[in-house]
Order: sequence, then C-alpha cells, then structure tokens
Amino acid sequence: MAAAVPHLFVVPAYNEAANLPQLFRDLEERQQLFPDGSALIVVDDGSADETAAVVAAYDGPLPVELVRLEQNGGPGAAFRAGFQAALDREAPDALVVTMEADNTGDLDAVPRMLDRAREGADVVLASWVMHNVTASRRVLSAGAAFFIRGALGVDAKTVSSFLRVYRADALRRAHDAYGDRLIRESGFACKAELLAKFASLGARIEEVPVDLDTSR
Repeated sequence: MAAAVPHLFVVPAYNEAANLPQLFRDLEERQQLFPDGSALIVVDDGSADETAAVVAAYDGPLPVELVRLEQNGGPGAAFRAGFQAALDREAPDALVVTMEADNTGDLDAVPRMLDRAREGADVVLASWVMHNVTASRRVLSAGAAFFIRGALGVDAKTVSSFLRVYRADALRRAHDAYGDRLIRESGFACKAELLAKFASLGARIEEVPVDLDTSR
C-alpha cells in the first residue's frame, strides 16, 4: 500500500487566543488527518492578544508550527506566508488544507474534501450549508459567488470560505505563474482572487457541502 501523502494545514489567526485551544482539541480527536510529514501551520497575523503565545506553548501530539507576522496584514498576507511555509517543505504530493481558526468550519467534512483532491481535483471548496449565520455574511458569500460565476463561468456556490483543499503541485504551478501577484487582495476578497487565478490556469475546481455554524 502506498504511503499516505502529508497534509499541510494553513490556519490564519488574528486575535484567536480564546479559540485555538478548542481547535487543537478538535484536531487531536482526528489524528488520522496528520499522517507522517504533516504539519499544522498557524499564521499569527499580527495579533494583539496571546495568539502567538498559545501556539508556541502547545505541547500536544499535533505537529504545530508557528509563523508570526509582526503587523496585521489581513487574510491575504496570512495566506501568502502560510502557503510559502507549506511550499518550502518540498512536498509536491502534499495536500494543503486551509481553514478558519474560529471553529466555525465542519472538520468532519475535511476527509471528504481530501478524498476529492486525491481523486484529481486541484482545488476543493467547502460549499456552505449555513446555520446561525448573519445576513451580512450570507450576502458577502452570495455576492462573491455571483461575481465569480459571471466573470469566469466557474460554477461555485461558495467562494469566500477559508475551508479548502489545494493540491500542492497545483499551488506550486499557480505560484510559479503569478509569483508575488498570486494574492494581492489583503481582505477576504483574497479567496475569490485565488479562485479566479486558479480558474485562469485551467485548474479542476470542485465543491463539497459543509456545515457552517457561527453560533460556535
């Protein structure tokens, strides 16, 4: 049987000191998500709280790594740093998982998303099934999806969720094609920007239904 490919989790975190311990506990219950060579890369995006200290002090079984940005640069900067840390590991067969640090994503969906990537999808999106979500967040998601569908013809229902899986080789191709221009947006629009650029390269983009519950 072939060895399992590593999973490289990239988790941007801004003022998430209160939420990270629960995220770590939830992931500790899912050790199968961390085969040999895997890493949980937490990017502290210039937090004003103890986010970096919480990550640095972690001494549990997860392969946690801290990437610290001195100033808050928004999700775009955090993803740039996290993706660079993942690509620096020289693991072209890895699967790169991005996710929220605030425990709103459904971790039980991650194995299904990983399976879809193993089957050949370059990018796997979490297609939100929303529970207890504010109207403004629904509007943001719907508006971004409308733009992407109209501009690129990508049939994606949710384009702004952090919860995604990328094939590392596809991420490397995108990085080689765009360089420092791969992520130029600093805010949440960076997720739509990334999707647009992957689509322009002919990437195979698929979606998996995932529960989103902000009441957590």
